[in-house]
Amino acid sequence: MARTRKAPDFEQSLSQLEAVVERMEQGDLPIEEALKAFEEGVKLTRECQDILQQTEQKVQVLVEQQGEMKTRPFQEEQDD
Repeated sequence: MARTRKAPDFEQSLSQLEAVVERMEQGDLPIEEALKAFEEGVKLTRECQDILQQTEQKVQVLVEQQGEMKTRPFQEEQDD
């Protein structure tokens, strides 16, 4: 089955984000370029957050139940 739309790659997005941050930290960008870099950084940050959130939702925990391995959705611990 071929994919019609390739999902963003986390490592690639993170690497691009690191490059943007490094350029901005140098402090020698003209204001227009700094704004574009900031916008790109925000976009990449959101992509990374989305990928992590989707991955977290896919994580499943194996639970042994009556000698069989069963899966159940991963749930974050909640403070009461």
